Amino acid sequence: MLTQQSRLRRAISVPKAPGLTDALTAAGPPLLFGFRLWASVCLALFVAFWLELDNPYWAGTSAAIVCYPQLGASLRKGWFRMIGTVVGATMIVVLTAWFPQDRLAFLVLLALWCGICAFVGSVLRNFASYSAALAGYTAVIIAADNLGATGGASADVFLLAVWRASEICIGIACAGIVLAGTDLGGARRRLAVSFASLAAEITSRFTRMLALAGPRLPDTQTERRELVRRVVALDPMIDQALGESSYVRYRSSMLQSAVHGLFRALDGWRGVATHLNRSADVADRQSAETILYCIPPELRSVREPGLPARWMADPVALRRACEDAIRRLLVLPTGKPSLRLLADETAKVLGGMMRVLDGLALLVDAPGQLTPGHQGVQLGVPDWLPALVNAARAFITIGVVELFWVATAWPNGAYAMLFAAILVLLLSPKGDLAFGGSIAFALGTGAAVICAALIKFAVLPGLDTFPAFCLALGLYFIPIGFGVALARQPAMSAVFTAMAFNFMPLLSPTNQMNYNTVQFYNAALAIVAGCSVAPLAFRLLPPLSPALRARRLLALALRDLRRLAIDPLLPRSEDWEGQMYGRLEALPDQAEPLQRARLLAALSVGTEIIHLRHAASRLGAAVALDAALTDFAQGSSAMAIARLRQLDHCLASRPDAGPPTAIALRARGRLLVISEALAGHSSYFDTGAPS
Repeated sequence: MLTQQSRLRRAISVPKAPGLTDALTAAGPPLLFGFRLWASVCLALFVAFWLELDNPYWAGTSAAIVCYPQLGASLRKGWFRMIGTVVGATMIVVLTAWFPQDRLAFLVLLALWCGICAFVGSVLRNFASYSAALAGYTAVIIAADNLGATGGASADVFLLAVWRASEICIGIACAGIVLAGTDLGGARRRLAVSFASLAAEITSRFTRMLALAGPRLPDTQTERRELVRRVVALDPMIDQALGESSYVRYRSSMLQSAVHGLFRALDGWRGVATHLNRSADVADRQSAETILYCIPPELRSVREPGLPARWMADPVALRRACEDAIRRLLVLPTGKPSLRLLADETAKVLGGMMRVLDGLALLVDAPGQLTPGHQGVQLGVPDWLPALVNAARAFITIGVVELFWVATAWPNGAYAMLFAAILVLLLSPKGDLAFGGSIAFALGTGAAVICAALIKFAVLPGLDTFPAFCLALGLYFIPIGFGVALARQPAMSAVFTAMAFNFMPLLSPTNQMNYNTVQFYNAALAIVAGCSVAPLAFRLLPPLSPALRARRLLALALRDLRRLAIDPLLPRSEDWEGQMYGRLEALPDQAEPLQRARLLAALSVGTEIIHLRHAASRLGAAVALDAALTDFAQGSSAMAIARLRQLDHCLASRPDAGPPTAIALRARGRLLVISEALAGHSSYFDTGAPS
């Protein structure tokens, strides 16, 4: 009876509304970040005032810029900001030394330098991209203070560059001290959980597909496409983890290899799923059971909430289990190419998981983890066109603002040029989000002008001490920091970010405060005008749309694949896979799931072609394979599939005795992978075929 009463009580109970305690708990981290932002700016200003620097507000501005709600992101951004600052300061000194008396050449080369920085910033990613943009507008910052009313250079540029770079680095260091002293960080743990969750989900769904192979074979295509998108989203999380830990940073190649391992596992899963879906032979589907029992029992369990934790508990042991399973799969006695295909593609899945487990062992600091050798940085550019468009936009925009400034002799024209350069350089790598981001940034700047005017002319004149000045800054920075940390929509985040970034240049605190209202509003007008130029630039010369970028990436992948098929010089399979992984990561988030599937299919076809061409000479099948690949390169998938089938029949008719038998069987499995990929995506692989 008591049990029934308790059930009835639970059934009729009304859910409690979120209380004040829950609201305060949710508001705690954003509010704490607001205090950190405020403390960082105040500490930077204190040091700059104590050193009696000319423009201490640049120290406060830098402290505000590098503050992120995530510790790793803040520290990582600070390091790259220092690099960009030094490069930009050095470049403006060089430009001034080259053209001390030639105003036109100086301004043209300044615009050209910003275009180069926009190009490099579009090629690089994350905070490395930010560093390139900073190198461009740091040069403009120093030039804005160095140039006269009509753009004439000054001989004091070297000292000015040293002072500006010092002010900026002071702000970066102060923000790093405050954030590192008040936040323990958790990016490393969060990244480990994300890796473990993705790996657990891929293996559990893959093994579930093998277990249900037969009449109830599930369609996993939608799942795989969504997982590809989630793997791409790991990139900024990796950058945050690198910022928090120098130990992880010096082994960053393992994390990139782990991401590629997830792509490799999805590629192997695609090969198995495609074969099982297209095969009409019941025996082929029953072979999946044989493959399933080669997979370690730890990976065959059904996905549970605690499964990612088990991956993180002992990744080294799981890696050894995967390695043993790969050995069993590679030497599995098979008499049919279909079973060989299933075994090899499953080994590819487990090989990808081994890379993920290496990365997990690094992140959780597991005992007995492998120590990789040094791997050089491989810079692959998926598509050069977006970077070229961004470079042209930056050069034209800054050149036009310079021309307007010189023609009108506007005393504050340098400020307009500076903020136009900041927005164009920072937002160009954002692609289709750049225009909306520039509008939101301009609105945030307008709000910052109003707040700066209120504090400068209504609050600060009555304050005489630095602590009172800091309290006045707290009235602004604490709620702004709260908004930055709490904002979820990109537009609102851009508004609050602009308010945090632009407040100090507008307030312009110095050792001897200046309360000239005309000077303030002239500077504010120049800043607003510069921020208003950027949306116009993004509208007149827009970035490539996500649909166009996705189509170009697919077209470039197909072009490279056709070249690979007939090129006498074969690349390494690792180089081909790295190039295709870069294109998968470069796909915009708005790309269609089918486009991700086609890139994954192109990756698989290219890898199998490389292996087949290496084995063809040993099998005496080079001529027949070249004929099939020539048809493929000409855009005739149907003819290529027919020739590949003929080659398969020739290999099947070989004598059963002799060492080449195992090689021939594996080659026949690769022929199946290529044929099934071409048949499944014939409309893509036949694109651009001569009529």
